[in-house]
Amino acid sequence: MPLETHEQNGLIWLSASVLSGVRHGFSTRLGGASPAPWDSLNLRTGQGDGQEVLRENYRRLCACLGLEAERSVLARQVHETTVRVCTSADAGKGLLHPRDYTADALISNEPGLALFVFSADCGTILLYDPETSAVGAVHAGWRGCAAGIAANAVKALCETYGGEPADVRAALGPCIGPCCFETDGDVPAAMEAALGKAADSCIERRGVKWHVDLKGLNRQWLMQAGVLPEHIDESGLCTACRPDLFWSHRKMGEARGVQCAVIAAPG
Repeated sequence: MPLETHEQNGLIWLSASVLSGVRHGFSTRLGGASPAPWDSLNLRTGQGDGQEVLRENYRRLCACLGLEAERSVLARQVHETTVRVCTSADAGKGLLHPRDYTADALISNEPGLALFVFSADCGTILLYDPETSAVGAVHAGWRGCAAGIAANAVKALCETYGGEPADVRAALGPCIGPCCFETDGDVPAAMEAALGKAADSCIERRGVKWHVDLKGLNRQWLMQAGVLPEHIDESGLCTACRPDLFWSHRKMGEARGVQCAVIAAPG
């Protein structure tokens, strides 16, 4: 199913019905306190809008979702496949305290611990196992996708907390679509090497370039990991097509912020 759009006090975010019962959201660039060119809900650390404004943006988003910004855990993304198991000892890392890890995926079963991953065209995935109350947040750009981070995260979630892939729910957030993700042959080659013929429906040659459906490829990995198709929701929005709503590295370069995908275990 497609994702649902919400608005509160000017802040706009998306949610997935398949994740109902667990606090989560996919942010947009709207509703924050950052000045241009990071206007206005920038969640990217180390930008020119400053730490005070950054914390205010997290406070606003978390308030809308019923979460506490002080209990946030921020991924430190390096386009690899590390999955970090997060506990209450990680609360505040990345926002209030330094991160002593690198990880493109975070998992936890600690109630209220808000797991954040980030995107400005890359894929994001939120995971929830209602049987174990465990959750996960995954950053899956094309490199991570080709390396199978979505499947790695599902496997880690189930092995760590004793669940089954068939029980896992997944939501794919907004990312660059095949309309705008134009590449040379290295990206299709990496996807075909990883997924074989399962990648074919997500790759199309147009002249000398290729157009790649990153969301579709991450969906293939989820299903290969054992997630049922009916347990997967996804956004139909392309971040590069909608710079009014999302940050896009392809459209904006480095003069931009990032949006997030965030989820917290219930309880």
